[in-house]
Formats: sequence, structure tokens, C-alpha cells
Amino acid sequence: MSENTTSPNNLKSAVSRLTEMLSALRYPQYRRFWSGHMASIVGLQMYWVAQGWLIYDITGEPLALGYVGIASSAPSILLSLVGGVLADKVDQRRLIVSAELAASVFLALLATLVVLDRVEVWHILAIAFANGAIRAFNQPARQSLFPYLIDRKDMMNAVAVNNLAWEGTRPIAPALGGVVIALAGAGAAIYVAAAGGVVFALATLSLKVPPIPRAEGRSMWQDMGEGLHFVRENGIFAFLIGMSFFNSFFGMAYVQLVPIFAEDILDVGAAGLGLLVSASGAGSLIGTLTAASLNKFRHKGWLLIVGPVLFGGFLTLFAVSDFFALSLIAIAGAGLSNQLFMITSQTTLQMLVPDVLRGRVMGLYGLTWTLQPMGSMQAGAIATVLGAPAAVAIGGLAVAAYALAIASPNRRIRRLGEAAQEPAASGIG
Repeated sequence: MSENTTSPNNLKSAVSRLTEMLSALRYPQYRRFWSGHMASIVGLQMYWVAQGWLIYDITGEPLALGYVGIASSAPSILLSLVGGVLADKVDQRRLIVSAELAASVFLALLATLVVLDRVEVWHILAIAFANGAIRAFNQPARQSLFPYLIDRKDMMNAVAVNNLAWEGTRPIAPALGGVVIALAGAGAAIYVAAAGGVVFALATLSLKVPPIPRAEGRSMWQDMGEGLHFVRENGIFAFLIGMSFFNSFFGMAYVQLVPIFAEDILDVGAAGLGLLVSASGAGSLIGTLTAASLNKFRHKGWLLIVGPVLFGGFLTLFAVSDFFALSLIAIAGAGLSNQLFMITSQTTLQMLVPDVLRGRVMGLYGLTWTLQPMGSMQAGAIATVLGAPAAVAIGGLAVAAYALAIASPNRRIRRLGEAAQEPAASGIG
């Protein structure tokens, strides 16, 4: 009898927890935005798989994969600040729609070249470059738009659910891309990616958004300078963007070195490599879901300190570990703790930034993550001289040291749970 009564209660409790974890989706406009966002992300991940497959199939050179990464990231690095300025000046919906449709046209062109067996390396590199440039305008607009689709009290949950679109599809979308390539060819996978962009464009076009303040009457350079000045003068923004840079440039560089650990240090081969990558993804997913449940947590400032410190600590543990089981735990812990910081950081930025500067600040924030390929290069250079463990350990210690040195002594950052309820940042030096 007790089993019959407790089982429905347990199910009801589980459903209630899940509903709370995804509470941002109860807003119809955000739900529509997120659904299109999800379609675009699934398509993008399938495109990345097809792109890598094509370039290696044509050239047979691993170095060519690096060329694609540079072609994609270079325009994003150069144009992210411009994209942020534009996101503050124009209707973000129109900017997203234009960017998604333009990217879809380029993808459809590449897919057609593949189907017609006319594709060459320069085609792949040129379209990677074009889509990297488009992404520099698309990402600040996305980040600037969604806060107007929810109530501010659900901001952290909305940021986490946004990230869930990435982390939740990461184990599935690339595999789906591989299946499509195997069954119908790379061209079909890229056509699907193009369709995902169209879906997001249509979803964005249908949104009803309240009036948003616009930056007006100044030149592009003046607007850009205003954004940089604001970040420099408001210490919390300087810390969060600086911490994001350290996480991306020094911390996430470990991703490119994992194969070395699997092959030369842990001696687990390709199967072990797959488990390490899966553990990292599982940790990131758990971290995202954990952050989604912390919407009402009042000590978010501590997450901005503890998250990077744990991330750096887990990376250092991974670097020195000779035991596969311990390495799996360390790499999963790194993924979890990094997601806790990232989501808390994005939430804090979104809560504190003035509306009229949102695009520029989020463009600058996004710039830190486009620098990750350069971080991989520096880690590769250190690994060549000192070995992969030293490269990962140095990166992890740099991340932890920055958080401890800049944030932990600052009482205002530690008490940020209350400050994040204000509409704009006060100077936190």
C-alpha cells in the first residue's frame, strides 16, 4: 500500500523538480526563441562534423583542420566588438534573422558543391571564414535579445537553459551528423545545418519583444569606446570578462591535448579517449543542470570564485594523474565547475549591464571565447617543450590564481547575490 502511495508522490516530486529546473521555458516567447536556438545549434554541430570530414577527406592532412579553425575564429575575433555595437543600435531580431539566413545560404552553397562533387579546400575555408564573420554579429544579438523574453528573477535559469541547448545536444548532434554523412553524404548533413538556421530565423521573426533602448547618434568607434570604457570603469565587468578570458585561453586549452593523455600517458587508446571526452561532456551537462536549479541561490558571488578555483584544481589533478579512473573524475569535475562559473558569470553580466550597453558588453564577453584556438596554440607550444601535463597544469593554475588573486579579496564580489538584483553595475574595484 505504501509503495502505491509513495511512487506517484515520487514521480510528482521529480516532475516538479524538472519543471523548476526548466522554469524559463514557461515564458512562451523565450520558449519559441529557445526552440529555434536549439535547431540552429544542432545544425551547427552537424556542420562542424561534416566540415572536418570534408577537409580531411580532401587533403589527408591533420594540419588542414587547424586552418579551418583559424578561418572560422579570425573574423569572429576581429568583428565581435563591431557586432556588439550593432546589437545596441538595431533591432536584434532583424540582425539575428539576417545573420541566420545569410549563414544558411552559405551552408546551402557548400552542400550543393559537395553534392555536385565540385567542392575544393578553398570553398570550405572561405565559407568557414564567412560564417565566422556572421557569428560575430549573431552572438551579441542573441545574448542581447533573450533577457527581454523572461522575467529578471529567472535570468540564471534562462542562461542555464540556453547553455543546456549546447551541452544537452553535444553528445547527440555530432553523432547524428556522422550517421547522416554515412547514410547520405556530407552534403546532406550540411543541408540539415542550413535548415536549422532557417528554423531559428523564422522563430526569431515571430517573437513579440518589448521596446528596447538603442544607442543613437554616435559613430561606431565612439560607441565601441563607450563600451570599453564602461567595462574598464566597472570592476565587476572587468573581472568577469578577464576571468572568462583566463578560462578560455588557459583553461579550455586542455581540450586539444586530451588525445595525448589518452595515448601516451594513460595508455587507454581510442576507446579511452572517447570515455574522457564523454566524461568531460557529462560533467558540463551536470554543471549546467545544477546551475539551472540555483536560480534562487543568494551567494552567487562565491560561485564566481569557487567555480574557477575548482576548474583550475581539477585541471591540475588531471594533468598529474596516472590513473584512468582518477582522470575521468578530474575531467568531469573540470567540466562541471567550469559550467557553474560560466552560467553564473553570464547571469551576473546580464543582470547588471545597462540595457543600452548590453550588446557591446556581451560582444566583448563573447570575444574572450573566440580566442580559445589561440589558447590551444599556446598550450601546444608549451606541451612541445615541457610536455602535455605541464601545459595543462600551468593553464589550470593560471585560472585558479586569477580567481583567488582578483576576486577572493573583494567583499563586493563575494556578496554579489544581493548586488545582482540591481539593474546596472556600480563600480566594483
